[in-house]
Amino acid sequence: MSVLPLVFTSGWASGINAYAVILLLGVFGATGLSDEVPESLQSPGVLITAGVLFACEAVADKIPYVDSVWDAVHTVVRPVSGAVVGALLAGQSGSLSDVAAGAVGGSTALASHAVKAGTRMAVNTSPEPFSNLVLSTAEDLGVGGIVSFAMFHPEAAAIIAAVLLVAGLVLLLFLAHRIRRFLRRRAQRREERRMAAGRPPDRSGRPPG
Repeated sequence: MSVLPLVFTSGWASGINAYAVILLLGVFGATGLSDEVPESLQSPGVLITAGVLFACEAVADKIPYVDSVWDAVHTVVRPVSGAVVGALLAGQSGSLSDVAAGAVGGSTALASHAVKAGTRMAVNTSPEPFSNLVLSTAEDLGVGGIVSFAMFHPEAAAIIAAVLLVAGLVLLLFLAHRIRRFLRRRAQRREERRMAAGRPPDRSGRPPG
């Protein structure tokens, strides 16, 4: 069960920034700093792809409303990534079954993704754009720091990740009303765009020809 703390931490981090996790693990494995990383994550193709996608996320994640669209697109990507990374780590160590590791990594990633996406919805209700930049930068630094810490102190990193996950879920409950406000505004804007795209009927009640 020695790999379980690393699986849990990588799953939590994948729910926030899956590409950063893959890139960091690959770099640690390719440079020989860790023997826990499977070779499939160390290949140049994986590292280049993860690096490009990480750069895209680093930009999109700091733009108001664009970040929520990006989160929506990654609702499936992040949990799947957490599950795959967990299974690969388990297969590399042989101390935990692939199925169990995938379940832990995927479920943890789904929970942290829900916290991230919900928090961004709440932040997007504020009129200023700087909170998105600050929050995104903090997330990037947090993921990088905790994943790097987990490579050398997996148990301590897992405890930190668990505390942050629980705190995020509690915060999400307090932000629920702001999230509902964001969803209402988004639905209203979608309806306004739909109505603006249509042509109003004339006085006779028939659409103008």
